[in-house]
Amino acid sequence: MNDFLKWFFVFISEMLKGFAIAFNGLWEGIKQVFNIKEYVQIFKAYSVDFGTLDWIFAVLSLVIIAAIFVLIFLLIVMFIRKYVRFRHSIVGVEDVIEELGVLQRQVIRLTREKDEIMAMKVAQIGLAPGEAAAYSGAMALPRAGMPDQAQEGAPEGEQQAVADGVVLTNDIRFSKLIEVDNYYKNYTAPDYDNSITLSGLCEAYRNFACSRMHLYYDIRTIRLFIAGMASTKLIILQGISGTGKTSLPYSFGKFLQRDTTIASVQPSWRDRTELFGYFNEFTKNFNETEVLKRIYSSSYNDDVNFILLDEMNIARVEYYFAEMLSILEMPNSDEWKLDLVPNVWSTDPVNLDHGMLKIPQNIWYIGTANNDDSTFAISDKVYDRAQPINLDAKGIAFEAPDTPPMNLSFKHLDALFNEAFQMYPISQDILKKIQQLDLWVIERLRVAFGNRILKQMNLFVPVYVACGGDELDGVDYVLATKIFRKFEALNLAMLRDELRDLCTFLQKLFGRNSMKESIEYLERLQKLF
Repeated sequence: MNDFLKWFFVFISEMLKGFAIAFNGLWEGIKQVFNIKEYVQIFKAYSVDFGTLDWIFAVLSLVIIAAIFVLIFLLIVMFIRKYVRFRHSIVGVEDVIEELGVLQRQVIRLTREKDEIMAMKVAQIGLAPGEAAAYSGAMALPRAGMPDQAQEGAPEGEQQAVADGVVLTNDIRFSKLIEVDNYYKNYTAPDYDNSITLSGLCEAYRNFACSRMHLYYDIRTIRLFIAGMASTKLIILQGISGTGKTSLPYSFGKFLQRDTTIASVQPSWRDRTELFGYFNEFTKNFNETEVLKRIYSSSYNDDVNFILLDEMNIARVEYYFAEMLSILEMPNSDEWKLDLVPNVWSTDPVNLDHGMLKIPQNIWYIGTANNDDSTFAISDKVYDRAQPINLDAKGIAFEAPDTPPMNLSFKHLDALFNEAFQMYPISQDILKKIQQLDLWVIERLRVAFGNRILKQMNLFVPVYVACGGDELDGVDYVLATKIFRKFEALNLAMLRDELRDLCTFLQKLFGRNSMKESIEYLERLQKLF
């Protein structure tokens, strides 16, 4: 044993001596590299005989050597920092993995608790263990996204359990829409006034707003609003604050005894979920909004329904309203469907067709827009599909007889629109002049009238005339808000002469005292740019 200890001591001593020599050599080497005193003595010894060129090269050499040492030091520091960050990220990943493990254990525990609760519910309704398994499987059918045939054949026990108020799982995901279904089971339609004309409707609403709500609107504004309803389902009320943009659709809903649904747009809106809701996979509920509820309830009634998008351009309209813009553009109204959920549950609302909601014809979307630093510019895509109405002045107070609200059916309003289309189409003379104007604008300004805009004009102008307006005034308004508005995207500083010539051409084509809206707008563009 002593011989072994002697050998082991000598063996380890030799090994440690090698490490000591290595570290000592490394230390001696570092001392030698940074032996500044020795470098100074060598420099003094040789610099006595230096000439001018020698001194220059000597100084450059010292600077380069110093830069190399600084670079080495910086590289070492960067390496240490990267290593520390790398170690920090590794620790972060390990923490996430550990947290996921904790969450997974919690999910397992919650699942076990859910099974225990289900077992208690099954025991309350007196099912045998075999029946309970079948019952549980039947309850899971709609949640697994099974085909319609399988869901239609769901056991009667599931329906009975819902009727008895025994809910084994969260089997109703559209609670607000189910409320609408229950409300309209015993709904009785009001007595609609089917004798009023479009001009009478404008006068009645104007007097109601004045006498009952102390809101004062020019009769022309109301005619434009009604005509806009005939031409499109999306109307944009724009202008300075305090001119009654929000009050107009709000009071109109009061006048028709169908309150307007108001959705206050928020800057955070990025997609359709804020407007129409979304399905929560965790709770298995659909987060329904008042807008979705109003759209759904409109499919049950024959009322005129309004949804107000207040401050619609405080977020980008093209983001949160994009799907609805596409739907409203489809020529066949039977294809106006909003896809809500990908599968079907047996407890879904009655008017949902395979998870899709059909957009009814008796609903309009009214947006209010301010143009300032806190809002986004509304794109041509939105303007082309909408009818802008400018409210640039506050209403002037007037006296009006006390006028009660009324009930107006969509069927009667739609019949009035169709009657106006037949009785007051745009005259051929005006259409020829519009065609000449189109050719002039294409040649001089490279802007054309789109087919969509011409179609809207053919719907807007007849209804505007039926409301008591002038045909040329209606054409003028559409040109100003739908065509000449596009000029803002041009380099107007280089087109002042063309704009001036366009004003002259309009007066020559339509008459000297006509087209006031368009000419005023074009003159304003000349001053701004």
